[in-house]
Amino acid sequence: MFIVANDFTALAVALPAIEKQFNTDVGTVQWVINAYALTFGVLIVVGGRLADIFGRKRIFILGAAIFAGFSVLGGAAQSTAWLISCRALMGIGGAMMWPAILGMTFAALPESRAGLAGGLILGAAGIGNAVGPMFGGVLTDALSWRWIFFVNVPIAAFGVLATWLAIHQTEPEPADRRIDYGGVATLSLGLVSLLVALDQVTDWGWGDARIIALLVICAVMLVGFGYVERRMNEAALIPRDVIANRNFSTACLAVLLMSAVFFATLLYLPQFMQKILGYSPLKSGVGLVPMMGTFAVTSFVAGPLYGKLGAKRIVSLGCAAIAAGILLLSLVGRNSGYSGLVAGMLVLGVGIGLFYSSITTASVTALDSSRTGLAGGIVYMFQIAGGSVGLGLNTTIFTSSSKSNLNSHLHSLGAAVSQTQADLVHGILAGTPSGKQVLGEFPTAVAHRLSSLVRDAFVAGLHTAFRLDTALAVCALLVAVLFVGGSVRAESDSA
Repeated sequence: MFIVANDFTALAVALPAIEKQFNTDVGTVQWVINAYALTFGVLIVVGGRLADIFGRKRIFILGAAIFAGFSVLGGAAQSTAWLISCRALMGIGGAMMWPAILGMTFAALPESRAGLAGGLILGAAGIGNAVGPMFGGVLTDALSWRWIFFVNVPIAAFGVLATWLAIHQTEPEPADRRIDYGGVATLSLGLVSLLVALDQVTDWGWGDARIIALLVICAVMLVGFGYVERRMNEAALIPRDVIANRNFSTACLAVLLMSAVFFATLLYLPQFMQKILGYSPLKSGVGLVPMMGTFAVTSFVAGPLYGKLGAKRIVSLGCAAIAAGILLLSLVGRNSGYSGLVAGMLVLGVGIGLFYSSITTASVTALDSSRTGLAGGIVYMFQIAGGSVGLGLNTTIFTSSSKSNLNSHLHSLGAAVSQTQADLVHGILAGTPSGKQVLGEFPTAVAHRLSSLVRDAFVAGLHTAFRLDTALAVCALLVAVLFVGGSVRAESDSA
């Protein structure tokens, strides 16, 4: 569980190194995170169905083999396409492992210790998320970003060996053995079409026929997903009676909105530290400790607070802190230094810790206890899929804003810059060969001024993206205040 969760955050600090090695840009390397997240998020419910049908132990071992095998291939990648493909396939393995681990852990303990089982699972995942940036930074600095992939292999092998030798459980026999392949296909195609459109719109423009076609495909697939779900009934990825529960569906909406903010900070804060502050991958990983450490500590405090304050208050408090934290980060300037990030990261970490642990409890308890496993899988699907789409949207806004800012200031450079040079010069912050080549085409004084403009453009793009995230966090806050844990009117009546 630790290593599956760790893989969501460990690569965040390594992306500039990958960007440099493959001579690409942030819009492309963000797919290294998105490909893993998207396949993981969409398939996690299917992974749970496979574990129920074919056995948790068997599916865990198969998932671990897929995860480890494509980790090796990903570590050996010679191009971004190769790497992104391996990350997507690793997500399939992770989606098979996660629910199988959940099932085996709960089955290993008596029902009276279910709270302990849940705490162990979420605790391991939380620690994996929290230490991921430092773990990735150490490996990237000391060896290479490739070792973030390679270390998965011995850990997965140990997990398989321990499971094979120690886990001997009676597997449940599900009444319905159908798998919602149609739902997986339509949802995946819809989300991938949307992400590709967001990825390419900065180059093609919103009016381009290809962008319009991708958005139409997205809309058709999502409508088709709704149709398929109605026909699949209990075997659907999201059964009708589950999503019809307003308390549950609004909690999922809040998770969807807030995950865009969380994923954006995981990608862009290390980028800021490395490209603007000049930090190494390790130092940028350590630099995230105020946020990730506060997140981990607050997650443990959230449980007792949930019992005292109730779902609405604790989730709303988390949303408000996230909105305040990302707003503070949107005000950080190029010359603010690391100290300018700390306040925003601390507030954000408190909010994330309060929000995620509490919204999960609120959503799961909104349904019958027989739906607990399914509810947890669906909430996690909304978290990962929402974060994936949100990251794509953030990258589009960031890229468009930074390019626009740079182009508007090129006239002050005192030298002609072609559009090709303007597109490639963003790579100087990651040290790409093409970025260095463009700088070498100008006199030293002009190159220095151009580097300064690129840094200003990066910060301008970050400001715009984080303002979007602030708006999303405020929307999630409104959803929490109005609906999560019951409507405001219902809560007033009960009081």
